[in-house]
Amino acid sequence: MFDTVVVATDGSDSVTRAVDVALDLADRFDAEVHALSVVDASEVDASPQQLRDELRTALETTADAALATVENHADRAITTATREGRPAVEICEYAREVDADVVATGTRGRHGENRLLLGSVAERIVRTSPVPVLTVRQLESMQQSDEDAAESTASV
Repeated sequence: MFDTVVVATDGSDSVTRAVDVALDLADRFDAEVHALSVVDASEVDASPQQLRDELRTALETTADAALATVENHADRAITTATREGRPAVEICEYAREVDADVVATGTRGRHGENRLLLGSVAERIVRTSPVPVLTVRQLESMQQSDEDAAESTASV
């Protein structure tokens, strides 16, 4: 049923569970796994000219770390890729290129709670993907732990 699973990651805490669910799905179907991270070109373009190279490098480093996290969670070899562009567009295009059967993503990314039910990137993927999309939300207990840690750090 599933031969190729693409997991989209931006390195955010909320995508951790999506990675675990995608890897479990791949294990159950003995599917090939592709992990993709996209450097958001609009973030780079919106920054002041003198900061663009530095910001691009920082975003690429974050993407590399996100992909390394997926590799560390996997008990199998996976294919990793980094792209630059609009995240939803790049993720859908990548899914077409590798003939994916499903795309897995978190419901919230690095930009947090800016949408009511789904993050804006996740929503665009759901609306435009050529294949089914598995959106995985972070469990409330994980979310609460993250919020507690943030509050503890902020109060120090």
